[in-house]
Amino acid sequence: MQVPHWSFSAPTKTCVHAFLEKQIAEPFSYREIEATRGHPPRGYDYDDSEVQLGEGKAVYDRAVEALFAWQMFPPAWTRILTAETGQIHPGLNLVVQARASGLWWLNACRVVYLVDEQNPVRRRGFAYGTLPAHLEQGEELFTIEQWADGTVWYRVQAFSRPRCWAARAGKPLVRHWQRKFVRDSQATILQAVRTPE
Repeated sequence: MQVPHWSFSAPTKTCVHAFLEKQIAEPFSYREIEATRGHPPRGYDYDDSEVQLGEGKAVYDRAVEALFAWQMFPPAWTRILTAETGQIHPGLNLVVQARASGLWWLNACRVVYLVDEQNPVRRRGFAYGTLPAHLEQGEELFTIEQWADGTVWYRVQAFSRPRCWAARAGKPLVRHWQRKFVRDSQATILQAVRTPE
């Protein structure tokens, strides 16, 4: 079984690129691909969180721009590196770097699908799923939604379960960091929307 890369110091770009290169030809590490579109599959932990960002078209547009620039990732302890530049699209491979408990972890993912809907809720976003070199297996969906009353929301939905021994042995800690990610992600995108460049 492949395992995510970890180290006591931030990995170099060369290391990250080499790690990602090995994952490009790999399949997803779970069977329930695109299951974030509907009901969560059995056997996984499920999370669904949202926070209001404001209201109106300008807020919605800024939030969508921030989302598609990966600005929902808290820069204090996460980083994103994609296999190619340009717009987010299905099939895009990426590395999520996370610094947790004194270690840097590299986790490989791939964008599964995009969301662009007008009814019943105006919604933009994307989902990515895990590749073999990831602590967990599952899928995460990030969306910006504008409801009928004009309010704008950032929503994160995910189903996941431990894939490697470290995640299984430390599941309570992993769940702690997953919840922390959601809280910090909400705060990060709120800041991005409220202070546009």
